[in-house]
Amino acid sequence: MIVPKQMRERDWSWTPADAGKLSSGATHVIELAASILAADFAHLADEVALVERGGATILHVDIMDGHFVPNITFGPPVVQALRPITKLPLDCHLMVENPDDFIQAFAEAGADMMSVHQEVCRHLHRTLQHIVQHGMQPAVVINPATPVDTLVEVLPMLHHVLVMSVNPGFGGQKFLPLALDKIAHLVELRDEMGLNFRIEVDGGVAHDTVAQVVEAGADMLVAGSAIFSPGKTEQNAVEFLKLARAAGPVQVA
Repeated sequence: MIVPKQMRERDWSWTPADAGKLSSGATHVIELAASILAADFAHLADEVALVERGGATILHVDIMDGHFVPNITFGPPVVQALRPITKLPLDCHLMVENPDDFIQAFAEAGADMMSVHQEVCRHLHRTLQHIVQHGMQPAVVINPATPVDTLVEVLPMLHHVLVMSVNPGFGGQKFLPLALDKIAHLVELRDEMGLNFRIEVDGGVAHDTVAQVVEAGADMLVAGSAIFSPGKTEQNAVEFLKLARAAGPVQVA
Protein backbone atom coordinates (compact mmCIF):
# COMPACT_ATOMS: atom_id res chain seq x y z
CA MET A 1 0.00 0.00 0.00
CA ILE A 2 1.38 3.41 -0.95
CA VAL A 3 0.85 6.05 1.72
CA PRO A 4 -0.29 9.37 0.18
CA LYS A 5 2.47 11.99 -0.11
CA GLN A 6 0.81 14.48 2.24
CA MET A 7 0.70 11.79 4.94
CA ARG A 8 4.35 10.80 4.47
CA GLU A 9 5.37 14.42 4.99
CA ARG A 10 3.40 14.86 8.21
CA ASP A 11 5.30 14.91 11.52
CA TRP A 12 4.03 11.75 13.20
CA SER A 13 4.50 11.62 16.96
CA TRP A 14 4.11 7.87 17.43
CA THR A 15 5.28 4.57 16.00
CA PRO A 16 4.85 1.04 17.42
CA ALA A 17 8.40 1.31 18.76
CA ASP A 18 7.29 4.14 21.05
CA ALA A 19 5.54 1.72 23.43
CA GLY A 20 8.22 2.21 26.09
CA LYS A 21 7.53 2.63 29.77
CA LEU A 22 6.84 6.09 31.20
CA SER A 23 9.23 7.51 33.77
CA SER A 24 8.20 6.79 37.34
CA GLY A 25 5.57 9.25 38.55
CA ALA A 26 5.11 10.82 35.11
CA THR A 27 2.26 10.78 32.67
CA HIS A 28 1.38 12.12 29.25
CA VAL A 29 0.45 15.74 28.65
CA ILE A 30 -3.24 16.31 29.31
CA GLU A 31 -4.96 17.32 26.07
CA LEU A 32 -8.39 18.49 25.00
CA ALA A 33 -9.74 16.59 22.00
CA ALA A 34 -12.55 18.90 20.90
CA SER A 35 -15.43 16.90 19.46
CA ILE A 36 -16.82 18.62 16.37
CA LEU A 37 -20.08 16.70 16.75
CA ALA A 38 -21.19 19.59 18.99
CA ALA A 39 -19.89 22.35 16.71
CA ASP A 40 -21.90 24.67 14.46
CA PHE A 41 -21.52 22.86 11.14
CA ALA A 42 -22.43 25.98 9.16
CA HIS A 43 -19.32 27.70 10.58
CA LEU A 44 -17.02 24.74 11.14
CA ALA A 45 -13.78 26.51 10.19
CA ASP A 46 -14.55 29.30 12.66
CA GLU A 47 -15.41 26.79 15.38
CA VAL A 48 -12.13 24.97 14.84
CA ALA A 49 -10.21 28.24 15.11
CA LEU A 50 -11.95 29.05 18.39
CA VAL A 51 -11.10 25.75 20.08
CA GLU A 52 -7.52 26.02 18.85
CA ARG A 53 -7.21 29.44 20.49
CA GLY A 54 -8.75 27.95 23.63
CA GLY A 55 -6.01 25.33 23.83
CA ALA A 56 -7.45 22.24 22.13
CA THR A 57 -4.65 20.20 20.59
CA ILE A 58 -6.71 17.43 18.95
CA LEU A 59 -9.91 17.45 16.88
CA HIS A 60 -12.15 14.46 17.59
CA VAL A 61 -14.32 13.34 14.68
CA ASP A 62 -17.16 10.91 15.45
CA ILE A 63 -17.95 8.68 12.48
CA MET A 64 -21.36 7.00 12.84
CA ASP A 65 -23.00 4.70 10.29
CA GLY A 66 -26.59 4.38 11.54
CA HIS A 67 -26.05 0.63 12.13
CA PHE A 68 -23.53 0.11 14.92
CA VAL A 69 -25.04 3.22 16.51
CA PRO A 70 -28.43 4.74 15.67
CA ASN A 71 -27.08 8.09 14.47
CA ILE A 72 -25.41 9.06 11.16
CA THR A 73 -22.70 11.73 11.11
CA PHE A 74 -19.57 12.28 9.00
CA GLY A 75 -17.71 10.58 6.19
CA PRO A 76 -14.27 11.06 4.60
CA PRO A 77 -15.31 14.29 2.78
CA VAL A 78 -15.68 16.11 6.12
CA VAL A 79 -12.23 14.95 7.21
CA GLN A 80 -10.84 16.04 3.86
CA ALA A 81 -12.47 19.46 4.31
CA LEU A 82 -10.99 19.83 7.80
CA ARG A 83 -7.45 18.89 6.79
CA PRO A 84 -6.43 22.17 5.10
CA ILE A 85 -7.97 24.44 7.76
CA THR A 86 -6.08 23.07 10.78
CA LYS A 87 -2.74 21.59 11.73
CA LEU A 88 -4.28 19.80 14.70
CA PRO A 89 -4.30 16.00 14.50
CA LEU A 90 -7.64 14.58 13.38
CA ASP A 91 -8.76 11.81 15.74
CA CYS A 92 -11.35 9.70 13.90
CA HIS A 93 -13.55 7.50 16.08
CA LEU A 94 -15.24 4.90 13.88
CA MET A 95 -18.61 3.83 15.26
CA VAL A 96 -19.30 1.62 12.26
CA GLU A 97 -19.99 -2.06 11.67
CA ASN A 98 -17.24 -2.64 9.10
CA PRO A 99 -14.30 -0.40 9.99
CA ASP A 100 -11.88 -2.22 7.69
CA ASP A 101 -13.89 -0.97 4.71
CA PHE A 102 -13.13 2.65 5.61
CA ILE A 103 -9.49 2.65 6.74
CA GLN A 104 -8.00 3.64 3.40
CA ALA A 105 -10.62 6.32 2.67
CA PHE A 106 -10.10 8.11 5.97
CA ALA A 107 -6.32 7.82 5.70
CA GLU A 108 -6.38 9.40 2.27
CA ALA A 109 -8.75 12.12 3.55
CA GLY A 110 -6.14 13.13 6.13
CA ALA A 111 -6.98 11.34 9.40
CA ASP A 112 -4.09 11.15 11.87
CA MET A 113 -5.55 8.75 14.44
CA MET A 114 -8.15 6.04 14.00
CA SER A 115 -9.97 4.24 16.78
CA VAL A 116 -12.12 1.18 16.16
CA HIS A 117 -14.53 -0.60 18.46
CA GLN A 118 -13.49 -3.88 20.04
CA GLU A 119 -17.12 -4.98 19.80
CA VAL A 120 -17.22 -5.03 15.98
CA CYS A 121 -13.71 -6.08 14.97
CA ARG A 122 -13.70 -9.81 14.24
CA HIS A 123 -9.97 -9.72 13.58
CA LEU A 124 -8.88 -6.81 15.76
CA HIS A 125 -5.15 -7.43 15.51
CA ARG A 126 -5.29 -7.38 11.71
CA THR A 127 -7.46 -4.25 11.67
CA LEU A 128 -4.92 -2.43 13.84
CA GLN A 129 -2.14 -3.54 11.52
CA HIS A 130 -4.04 -2.05 8.57
CA ILE A 131 -4.44 1.25 10.39
CA VAL A 132 -0.69 1.46 11.01
CA GLN A 133 0.06 0.44 7.41
CA HIS A 134 -2.05 3.37 6.25
CA GLY A 135 0.03 5.80 8.30
CA MET A 136 -2.38 6.45 11.17
CA GLN A 137 -2.02 6.07 14.93
CA PRO A 138 -4.10 3.04 16.03
CA ALA A 139 -6.55 2.92 18.92
CA VAL A 140 -9.29 0.68 20.26
CA VAL A 141 -12.57 1.79 21.83
CA ILE A 142 -14.50 -0.07 24.51
CA ASN A 143 -18.16 0.53 25.29
CA PRO A 144 -19.43 0.74 28.90
CA ALA A 145 -20.30 -2.98 28.99
CA THR A 146 -16.97 -4.18 27.53
CA PRO A 147 -14.26 -5.31 29.99
CA VAL A 148 -10.80 -3.75 29.76
CA ASP A 149 -9.15 -7.18 29.85
CA THR A 150 -10.43 -7.97 26.34
CA LEU A 151 -7.67 -5.65 25.09
CA VAL A 152 -4.66 -7.17 26.82
CA GLU A 153 -3.33 -8.94 23.71
CA VAL A 154 -3.34 -5.78 21.57
CA LEU A 155 -2.29 -3.13 24.10
CA PRO A 156 1.34 -3.19 22.87
CA MET A 157 0.11 -2.12 19.42
CA LEU A 158 -1.87 0.92 20.51
CA HIS A 159 -1.31 4.64 20.53
CA HIS A 160 -4.29 4.96 22.86
CA VAL A 161 -7.35 3.25 24.32
CA LEU A 162 -10.64 5.14 24.16
CA VAL A 163 -12.93 4.45 27.11
CA MET A 164 -16.56 5.31 26.41
CA SER A 165 -18.15 6.91 29.44
CA VAL A 166 -21.57 6.91 27.75
CA ASN A 167 -23.19 4.49 25.36
CA PRO A 168 -22.11 5.69 21.92
CA GLY A 169 -24.32 7.31 19.33
CA PHE A 170 -25.33 10.72 20.67
CA GLY A 171 -23.66 13.75 22.19
CA GLY A 172 -24.72 15.47 25.40
CA GLN A 173 -25.22 12.32 27.50
CA LYS A 174 -24.59 12.01 31.25
CA PHE A 175 -21.20 10.68 32.36
CA LEU A 176 -21.15 7.04 33.56
CA PRO A 177 -18.91 6.74 36.66
CA LEU A 178 -18.08 3.09 35.86
CA ALA A 179 -15.59 4.48 33.33
CA LEU A 180 -13.34 5.62 36.19
CA ASP A 181 -12.56 2.05 37.25
CA LYS A 182 -11.77 1.15 33.65
CA ILE A 183 -9.36 4.06 33.31
CA ALA A 184 -7.64 3.10 36.56
CA HIS A 185 -7.39 -0.53 35.41
CA LEU A 186 -5.76 0.58 32.15
CA VAL A 187 -3.21 2.59 34.13
CA GLU A 188 -2.38 -0.54 36.14
CA LEU A 189 -2.02 -2.66 33.02
CA ARG A 190 0.18 -0.05 31.35
CA ASP A 191 2.52 -0.08 34.33
CA GLU A 192 2.52 -3.87 34.66
CA MET A 193 3.20 -4.40 30.95
CA GLY A 194 5.78 -1.63 30.63
CA LEU A 195 3.82 0.17 27.91
CA ASN A 196 3.23 3.78 26.92
CA PHE A 197 -0.24 3.88 25.37
CA ARG A 198 -2.42 6.86 26.14
CA ILE A 199 -5.88 6.81 27.71
CA GLU A 200 -8.71 8.75 26.11
CA VAL A 201 -12.20 9.16 27.53
CA ASP A 202 -15.34 10.21 25.69
CA GLY A 203 -18.85 10.92 26.94
CA GLY A 204 -20.19 13.40 29.46
CA VAL A 205 -16.74 14.82 30.12
CA ALA A 206 -17.41 18.38 31.23
CA HIS A 207 -16.23 21.00 33.70
CA ASP A 208 -17.87 19.13 36.61
CA THR A 209 -16.49 15.69 35.72
CA VAL A 210 -13.08 16.34 34.15
CA ALA A 211 -11.13 16.37 37.42
CA GLN A 212 -12.18 12.86 38.42
CA VAL A 213 -11.43 11.57 34.92
CA VAL A 214 -7.90 12.99 35.04
CA GLU A 215 -7.36 11.76 38.59
CA ALA A 216 -8.26 8.25 37.40
CA GLY A 217 -5.52 8.46 34.76
CA ALA A 218 -6.98 9.74 31.47
CA ASP A 219 -4.94 12.26 29.50
CA MET A 220 -6.81 12.63 26.17
CA LEU A 221 -10.13 14.27 27.03
CA VAL A 222 -12.90 14.29 24.44
CA ALA A 223 -15.40 17.07 25.03
CA GLY A 224 -17.99 18.59 22.73
CA SER A 225 -21.14 19.85 24.41
CA ALA A 226 -19.05 21.26 27.27
CA ILE A 227 -16.90 23.26 24.85
CA PHE A 228 -18.86 24.44 21.83
CA SER A 229 -21.32 27.21 22.73
CA PRO A 230 -22.10 30.46 20.89
CA GLY A 231 -19.87 33.21 22.19
CA LYS A 232 -18.28 30.98 24.84
CA THR A 233 -16.34 28.30 22.96
CA GLU A 234 -12.83 29.67 23.40
CA GLN A 235 -13.32 30.48 27.08
CA ASN A 236 -14.98 27.11 27.74
CA ALA A 237 -11.91 25.37 26.35
CA VAL A 238 -9.55 27.50 28.45
CA GLU A 239 -11.47 26.83 31.66
CA PHE A 240 -11.85 23.11 30.89
CA LEU A 241 -8.11 22.66 30.43
CA LYS A 242 -7.34 24.68 33.54
CA LEU A 243 -9.51 22.34 35.62
CA ALA A 244 -8.07 19.24 33.95
CA ARG A 245 -4.45 20.20 34.40
CA ALA A 246 -4.98 21.26 38.00
CA ALA A 247 -6.17 17.72 38.73
CA GLY A 248 -3.35 16.00 36.86
CA PRO A 249 0.01 14.59 38.02
CA VAL A 250 3.44 15.38 36.57
CA GLN A 251 3.31 15.55 32.78
CA VAL A 252 5.81 14.64 30.07
CA ALA A 253 5.69 15.42 26.37
